[in-house]
Amino acid sequence: MGAMSDDLFDLSGKVALITGGSRGLGHEMALAFARRGADVAVASRKVENCEAVAAEIAALGRRSLAVGYHAASWDGADELAAKVYDHFGTIDVLVCNAGMSPLYPSLVEISEDYFDKVMGVNLKGPFRLSALVGTRMAEGNGGSIILVSSIASQRPSANELVYGAAKAGINNLTYGLARTLGPKVRVNCLVPGPFLTDISKAWDMDRMEPVFRANYALQRAGNPDEIVGAALYFASDASTYTTGTTLNLDGGVR
Repeated sequence: MGAMSDDLFDLSGKVALITGGSRGLGHEMALAFARRGADVAVASRKVENCEAVAAEIAALGRRSLAVGYHAASWDGADELAAKVYDHFGTIDVLVCNAGMSPLYPSLVEISEDYFDKVMGVNLKGPFRLSALVGTRMAEGNGGSIILVSSIASQRPSANELVYGAAKAGINNLTYGLARTLGPKVRVNCLVPGPFLTDISKAWDMDRMEPVFRANYALQRAGNPDEIVGAALYFASDASTYTTGTTLNLDGGVR
């Protein structure tokens, strides 16, 4: 008999590692996983921010770990994986959520350094960390990898071309890793549109709201906690026959 619906999203006894977990969508996922019974490692550049989230997780009665991590660092991925495995002994769910998309003045003024940094954080880091953790999952008891892309991977605006190209690589990597790491490891991808996270504080909402009404079926940006259902689906036994999938969470952009 299949799992009861109440048990499908249960993460009890699981260990999750979330990069970019100290704020925004990563923070929401970290707390959601902990509420469903997971122990959670939170990684981002500023370890003090990770420690604050780890304290929230501990307050929910789950084990937690805060790790400083630069997502563009190849060696940093090795060090992060080693720390989490040393602390918890396993990783059952990996969420590669760290990302960056700084503005640039014009296309021709994009520097090589800018290009390398955006590609490093958004593509190189997730590749290396997924390779390390996914290989250990495949050699052990399996697991779930959740990559986080962006609607810019499909419809990049004029000021996010490098970011969009990197995230398009994430979409491709999702399918490739699913084929490489199966059958014991599932690899899926969240593709968010605009969400009201910290980055949205810089938006001119008077200008953006008419854009949402005209171009999005739901006529608004997403609230951070609206990422949770999809993340829990991919992380848990609710998605045991889902892999290599990209799921748009974009409010029905036209």
